[in-house]
Amino acid sequence: MPPRKAIKSRKKPALSSRRTNTTRKRKKKTAARDMPNWVRNIIAVTIVFLFISVFYYFFIRPYSYRWKPCRGQKAYGVCMPYGYLVHGIDISHYQGEVDWAQLDTNQSAAHPIRFAFMKATEGGDLCDSTFHRNFDMARRQGLIRGAYHFYIPKTDALKQANFFIRTVQLKNGDLPPVLDVEITGNKSKEELQEGVKLWLKEVETHYGVKPIIYASYKFKMKYLNDSLFNTYPYWIAHYYVDSVHYEGKWNFWQHSDVGRVPGIKEAVDLNVFNGTLKELQGLTISASGRRPGLEKQNK
Repeated sequence: MPPRKAIKSRKKPALSSRRTNTTRKRKKKTAARDMPNWVRNIIAVTIVFLFISVFYYFFIRPYSYRWKPCRGQKAYGVCMPYGYLVHGIDISHYQGEVDWAQLDTNQSAAHPIRFAFMKATEGGDLCDSTFHRNFDMARRQGLIRGAYHFYIPKTDALKQANFFIRTVQLKNGDLPPVLDVEITGNKSKEELQEGVKLWLKEVETHYGVKPIIYASYKFKMKYLNDSLFNTYPYWIAHYYVDSVHYEGKWNFWQHSDVGRVPGIKEAVDLNVFNGTLKELQGLTISASGRRPGLEKQNK
């Protein structure tokens, strides 16, 4: 007869090892049973509290404006800031193609759109695809118009300034050029400020008027708190608040980024001017008596 193959037998775990595992499981169960009820309750309440706090902070707080009292000032889908008479928008290619004829119907609304800022350029070579049409149509519709540049800290500041100058032809009645500063680009505070100052100086020299600085409340306080920047008109971005918390002088307030305006399909930024319509007109280039685009010599 052929020899039988040896049958491999599975080794059973040692009895002492099984007893050890069983003992450990029993200890864990016993420890769980021995935990006082008040400790379990505190842990449960803490977990629930943390969950509610996180949910409120990320999903409720940013949108609480949708149901808060508006004192009769609700328009364009949001609560409008109380006490401001001059309203405006700022747009770019993110809003798609604007129906300017329909947008013009807002002139007879309770909160008519009086001014519009348009993104013109970004960095050293990117022109917004909708800028030229929007800039032209805004003037045709009788809006006070303005153009802004999105600043890229990693790109040479003078290159950015000259690119904006070549792209944007301002005329009498237009608002001063705007520098939109939102990111640091891993630059130090000193490096960021140096570049911003170069851009402002070059653009001011060309157009003969001080540019407007756009920055959020926190960004301005952290990175642009040099006294020199306070000499420029300020356009503050400050959302989900009833009033501006910035204690310095400001001219424009971007109070919402989710406005719904007839003629614009996508959500749009809403703004107010800190003054009357006559004062807004006084801020335009024509009010200074200088010719836009005419370079002046620094004294």
